[in-house]
Amino acid sequence: MKQTFYKYQGTGNDFVMIDNRQQNFDKNNTKLVSLLCDRRFGIGADGLILLENHDTHDFKMVYYNADGNQSSMCGNGGRCLVAFAKKLGIISNKAVFEAIDGLHHATIEGDIVKLQMQNVDAVENHNSHIFLDTGSPHHVQFEASIDDFDIKTKGAKIRYGAPYNEAGSNVNFVWKESDTSFKVRTYERGVENETLSCGTGVAAVAIAMHYIGETEKKLITLQTQGGNLQVSFNIENGVYNNVWLIGPAKMVFQGEI
Repeated sequence: MKQTFYKYQGTGNDFVMIDNRQQNFDKNNTKLVSLLCDRRFGIGADGLILLENHDTHDFKMVYYNADGNQSSMCGNGGRCLVAFAKKLGIISNKAVFEAIDGLHHATIEGDIVKLQMQNVDAVENHNSHIFLDTGSPHHVQFEASIDDFDIKTKGAKIRYGAPYNEAGSNVNFVWKESDTSFKVRTYERGVENETLSCGTGVAAVAIAMHYIGETEKKLITLQTQGGNLQVSFNIENGVYNNVWLIGPAKMVFQGEI
């Protein structure tokens, strides 16, 4: 059976996109998803995303990590899916869609997609790190330098160690450039390696930096290996709300496999 696919990337975080409105894709076949995401034997991607019909909103997002398992929210994937929905003619410049963590609003203008993330009402400030959930769980910690840094080894040690253990956490290493800009490198669970960018990760870093007083700004630039993203937010009664992830989302190619 031939499968039409589209390849999208958002600051280097890349995804296989499939239009599954006709429910033709075998959603329980984890080996197939893993194969399609394989960079040597398949198409190659950090994850696979299905676009499906929704009864009351524009569409539904079903996200799989590269290991073939369905996973928590992916911010860059959500932004790329909005661009995909526009290409398919489902939306024009605004969207409301359902993901695993609830409803998301988004806008698109050219290549720039703005995605509203979930509110964050709990931030844990530990001695060595900050932990919070921005649709996916994120461990955030400062490093003196992240340019020459063994992300895979150190990220995996934290991801599999206590207190996260088998459930795991995404791990973000941060270096402060200024009050408005931070460098970020992320180890993603499910990919089990560094990705060039992580949307929920940069949202977590922006909120964490504000929470611990490293910045008073509410519009922050996050420099990732794949390019720059911005995160904006408000805070009311200790709750971070109106959180927006902003950056480019582009189609790379389409094909059949």
